Amino acid sequence: MQLLQPREGTVHGDAYLPADLDSIAWGLLPNATSRPVTKVASGSTITIDTVSHEGILEDQGRDPAAFFAASGIPAVLADAAAVARDAVHDPAAQGPHVVTGPIAVAGAQPGDVLEVEILALDRRAPYGVISNRHGKGALPGEYPATPGTVSLVATVEDGRGVLPVGDGRSLRFPLAPFLGIMGVAAATDQPVHSVPPGPHGGNIDVSMLGLGASLYLPVQVPGALFYTGDPHFAMGDGEVALTAFEAPLRATVRLTVHADPAIRALAAALATPFAETATDHLVLGLDRDLDEAVKQATRNALTFLNERHGVPPQVGLAYLSAAADFRISQVVDIVKGVHCCIRKADLP
Repeated sequence: MQLLQPREGTVHGDAYLPADLDSIAWGLLPNATSRPVTKVASGSTITIDTVSHEGILEDQGRDPAAFFAASGIPAVLADAAAVARDAVHDPAAQGPHVVTGPIAVAGAQPGDVLEVEILALDRRAPYGVISNRHGKGALPGEYPATPGTVSLVATVEDGRGVLPVGDGRSLRFPLAPFLGIMGVAAATDQPVHSVPPGPHGGNIDVSMLGLGASLYLPVQVPGALFYTGDPHFAMGDGEVALTAFEAPLRATVRLTVHADPAIRALAAALATPFAETATDHLVLGLDRDLDEAVKQATRNALTFLNERHGVPPQVGLAYLSAAADFRISQVVDIVKGVHCCIRKADLP
């Protein structure tokens, strides 16, 4: 079984950050008091190892070797085993996610925008987990039918995800790796729970932010303090069970600070981070109420069209209704997410 262990294999970036115990946090995201584990220049690239929380959590025994052995998987990542064994985690007060970082970016100041370009996403293992926990997900109280957790181990075969049905058959589906958590430190000295996303980014779970995408994060503290985690091999929009195909990735990103007035003004006008792929601009809406998340995504999209392209709001709303897609990012992270997809080819 091929595993991409820490400090082994190809490193694509100018620098490398392993998921060691002194360079990760479990359950809480960086805040204004956090100290960076490394520092990079704006415009440089860095390769970051990420660890999936699935398979190491308390309700899974906090022993990944035993957990995966029960599904016939004989080996696990050394850093995942170390986190499960030695990292401090309080599931009653903290989220489940393991994040690597924070990384200071030289010159970043509040009001600037940090661009995160996704340059490479390498699978670190040929397996992962999809979980449904009682009281959580899109059908809380219905699935699982009784209190507890259902965690299904999925594997990768011939470049596709394989999920056993249980009767000898399997469901096979395409892989589309991405990082569910990418963010900057929030401007607070209070603990920042890893589950709900917000203006700092964090657990936004936008499945379109895979290879070639860029995420734009409004900097809130000096140095930005970027971090990432919650790696996925695949996720359907909505993520209705609670998790998707959670599995570890080695990510290479380029971190660039933008301080020009136009992008600072755009970031200040929007209520959330924004993003782009090769074909689309992505504008987000985030709220505990899904209806309000749609409203925020719509308002942000109107602001984007007006600020960036000079489209009057009444024309912008007509265009959005005729041509843009509003997709549910996720409904399982306390704060629900919607991403509006605006085709670049449509814009003047």
